[in-house]
Amino acid sequence: MSKRKTPCIVTSEEAQRQEEIIKQLRMKNDLEKSKTGKQKHYYIATFGCQMNAHDSEKLAGMLEQIGYMKTDDEKEADFIIYNTCCVRENAEQKVYGKLGYLKHCKDNNDDLIIAMCGCMMQQETVLNTIKSKYKHVDIIFGTFNIYKLPELLQAYLETKETIIDIWEEHKDIVEDLPSIRKYKFKASVNIMYGCNNFCTYCIVPYVRGRERSREPKDILNEIKELVADGVKEIMLLGQNVNSYGKTLKEKITFAELLRRINEIEGLKRIRFMTSHPKDLSDELIMAMKDCDKVCKSLHLPFQAGSSRILEKMNRKYSKEQYLNLVNKIQEAIPGIALTTDIIVGFPGETEEDFKDTLDIVKKVRFSGAYTFIYSKRTGTPAAIMEEEVPEEVCQRRFNELQEVLQPIVAENSKEFLGKKLEILVEERSKNKDSYLTGRTDSGHLVHFEGDSSLIGQFINVDIIEAKTYYLIGKISDN
Repeated sequence: MSKRKTPCIVTSEEAQRQEEIIKQLRMKNDLEKSKTGKQKHYYIATFGCQMNAHDSEKLAGMLEQIGYMKTDDEKEADFIIYNTCCVRENAEQKVYGKLGYLKHCKDNNDDLIIAMCGCMMQQETVLNTIKSKYKHVDIIFGTFNIYKLPELLQAYLETKETIIDIWEEHKDIVEDLPSIRKYKFKASVNIMYGCNNFCTYCIVPYVRGRERSREPKDILNEIKELVADGVKEIMLLGQNVNSYGKTLKEKITFAELLRRINEIEGLKRIRFMTSHPKDLSDELIMAMKDCDKVCKSLHLPFQAGSSRILEKMNRKYSKEQYLNLVNKIQEAIPGIALTTDIIVGFPGETEEDFKDTLDIVKKVRFSGAYTFIYSKRTGTPAAIMEEEVPEEVCQRRFNELQEVLQPIVAENSKEFLGKKLEILVEERSKNKDSYLTGRTDSGHLVHFEGDSSLIGQFINVDIIEAKTYYLIGKISDN
């Protein structure tokens, strides 16, 4: 793990206030530890996207400064926090199931503190459910105020009453919060928060708020500090990175930001997500082409192939516009790896509409895709749309989509057979102890036999086998 300061965005005064509370809590924890000899542990379960994962790094940083030590065993934890996601219904049901289990943990340990935060907490129906059915939850907060964890913890310890702090909208952006990175050699950096797109199926704008872009100088300074701390690869995060800069006084586009980041010495790779097709400009395509550190991969969700369904989704582009954009990207950057998101079974989707989705998959030939059956989200316009597609039809279409998609992904993987690729070695393989795992510039996963000393390094591997969703290689002799 690597420790550092990272922005979440709040005023310096607010950050200093939280730091003072952290010091007070640390003194109390150290005193208690000196009396009992017991080290307190924390456990964080993260659900959802990379934005949530990055938020969890900040939560971990604050807890460690308070004096807690990380554990991967919930049963060992004195403080358990669930950082939740509400994009899909199954993510919510998984959280509720785990909360039921935590009731037993709480019964066996009166001192256990349970906290909930993240997107689910921003929904009134969820909040009411937790307050009525899961009264063993001690601290509840949302997406806009994670920096207040020390204050909320202090309030709970003083009152022993449930603390609920949910904001309906974003207020401050707080910079300089502690953070614990999973990897020393790569890191995520928020460049913006929230979303203004209001796709009719998506709950994110309601739980993450409207778009707010961070100042470019703060982003650049953060990345420079990360590079000085050993980071070689940066993932720039935003719900729609292509609209970066629109809320700033300084006139700057995402393409211009990429060019500035590309100039940072010591940085090797730049990735970003997520890109909305409606905002992907010619300027950005040229920046991706020109900037040698920007990885030749792009996640470009199309969601549905039918122009009629895309209009119902409020995506603001047609099937033809998406395909034209892809052609433009592929002509400018030959060999770029494209990945996407696809939803099947959106309300009103007909067989013809679904065929349009399959047509895009066949024409673009994606290197990978996140595929979903439409999940109704209460509070979104799509939730009250008529013409709901029957569950069995959704499942059949989903299966058919996989039958078309997977051979294409496999064929793309086979193109790497016999080639020498540079990868950043990330970790030991979870499935085979003697193997390591790394990623290519294009984002492809490579497993190969090697020593743990290679983790965090760039090495060349020869690809000797191609599976559908990963490659197998061996370390190159030269």
